[in-house]
Order: sequence, then C-alpha cells, then structure tokens
Amino acid sequence: MKRLWAAWRMKYVTNAEQETGCVFCNALAKPDDGQNLVIRRAERAFVILNKYPYTSGHLMVAPFAHQASLELLEPAERAEMMELVSQCLTALRQIYNPHGFNVGMNIGSAAGAGVPGHAHMHIVPRWNGDTSFMSTVGEVRVLPEALEETYRRVLQALQEK
Repeated sequence: MKRLWAAWRMKYVTNAEQETGCVFCNALAKPDDGQNLVIRRAERAFVILNKYPYTSGHLMVAPFAHQASLELLEPAERAEMMELVSQCLTALRQIYNPHGFNVGMNIGSAAGAGVPGHAHMHIVPRWNGDTSFMSTVGEVRVLPEALEETYRRVLQALQEK
C-alpha cells in the first residue's frame, strides 16, 4: 500500500504537463469523462472537478463563455452558474455530509485567481476542524480519496437529480 501511495503521490506532484491556453476552454473541447474531470454540462455553464483540490469534493462551476469577470457574463449565464452551484451543494451534502462550504470566486490575479481570464466559482466542502497541522505547518493537503473516486461519486449524485 505504501508503494502504491508513493507512486500516486509522485505522479501527482511531479506531473509537469503544462497546459497551453485556458484550462476551462480546453476542458469544453474534450469529452466529459474522468480524465477531463467535467461532471456536468448545462446550456451555458458546466461543473468540473478541481484537479488540485483543497478537500475532497472541491468543484468549480464555469461559464462556457471565456470572460474574465462575473459582470461580463450575460444574466442567463450567471443564473445558470448559480443553479449549478445549488445542485452541487445538494450533491456534496448527500455524498460527504460536510459541516459547511466555501463558495466563491477569485476575480483577477491580485485576488488569487489561478485562471484569471475565465471566471469560475469554487465550491469547497468544509468540516469542523479540517484545518490541521498538515495544512497549517506543512503546507500539505491530505485527501481521503482519489480524484477518480470523487468524480464517480459526484457524477452519480448529480445524475440522480
């Protein structure tokens, strides 16, 4: 088991594949599957699993439109994003039973946006006491399940809606 964990960890940490272009636009050009991490497409927006999650179940909701900020989107795009966020909250409560959520956007590099050119919302499940010495002192995140399992569980929960 240790060997398997070490191999996965090294692959995760050293995966130096540098994606060119916008990660959200690139994801939209590929099929929805566990490799691509796209969980649901609606008419104007979609749900994607965060490739580098803060916690298990860390999702993002992004519009199809490549716009840098929320106010640049059409009202229907913003409305659909919020509906997808609501559906994701319901699914994540069912799957993980978190004590709360962080839901929000980082707009612009100064605000911490990792993809500043394509607005997106983060949905991060939270549990009482989930900030441990690992993240505080060691700057390390501990995830209890692999991304593939998170993808499968969230996909199944959203399909039941």
